[in-house]
Amino acid sequence: MAFNVITPAQLGRGAITTSTTTFYTVGSLNRTIVKTIDICNTTTKTLTVTVYLVPSSGTAADSNTLIPTITLKAKGMFQWFGAQVLVESDTIQSVASVAGATINISGGECK
Repeated sequence: MAFNVITPAQLGRGAITTSTTTFYTVGSLNRTIVKTIDICNTTTKTLTVTVYLVPSSGTAADSNTLIPTITLKAKGMFQWFGAQVLVESDTIQSVASVAGATINISGGECK
């Protein structure tokens, strides 16, 4: 199957909690390119965040970590730039040590 069109997309955004949360799932017969991930600590305390690229039917684990446990100081932010390809039903998931972080994920969807 050829993928001819890449459409820029906001892949996910929201609050990262202490429970592993899915922010994006690749649609049927699609591929997705993850280009940037911005993480912001909105609290006055230090916290940690981990981001996973989880294969279809998998679970968040060390084997699929994209951003290992990073420490964000109060009101701090972290930016990841790269190019990771996800296939149908893969997910982007994240978890924090305490509530108070937000995530914004951008990239492109290929059909």
